[in-house]
Amino acid sequence: MRLLAYDEHRLGLKPVYRRGERPLAVGAHRYRWCYVCTLVEPETGESLSLLVDGLDTEVMGWVLRELEAWLGEGEEAWVVLDRAGWHVSPKVEVPERVRLVFLPPYSPELQPVERVWPLVNEAVANRYFRDLEEMMEGVAERCRVLAQDPETLRRHTLFHWWPRTKVSA
Repeated sequence: MRLLAYDEHRLGLKPVYRRGERPLAVGAHRYRWCYVCTLVEPETGESLSLLVDGLDTEVMGWVLRELEAWLGEGEEAWVVLDRAGWHVSPKVEVPERVRLVFLPPYSPELQPVERVWPLVNEAVANRYFRDLEEMMEGVAERCRVLAQDPETLRRHTLFHWWPRTKVSA
């Protein structure tokens, strides 16, 4: 059984500035968005990130199917997530090997994935993108880099109270 945390992060063409720094890039306030859907296993730092252009119950079902395909043969996943409408809807098709575990309402501090978003934002901070597709390419590359560095993800997401499922040698 794998215990994963899941959330979505909205990124758009409106610039992300770092506090205390003057922007090094041209900025243009534009309101087009994409979402990074990330599943992370805090205990190991393994992650799966998917980029989508909108969120609804159909997209949520697709994310869960992608998770099931990502799992090893015979593995089951329990996914800890918030109570966004597209998460709790009875219309969401949850694959057989996936179980959803909902956090209490209004408790983002309990969601380990929230600590991943500043790492993802590095791809867009103080940068100007011609269009959403160019920005999504940068975000996708950043997600690939993070997926190849599970120790960084583990350091950011493994809260002291997170249940341990792996047997230590």
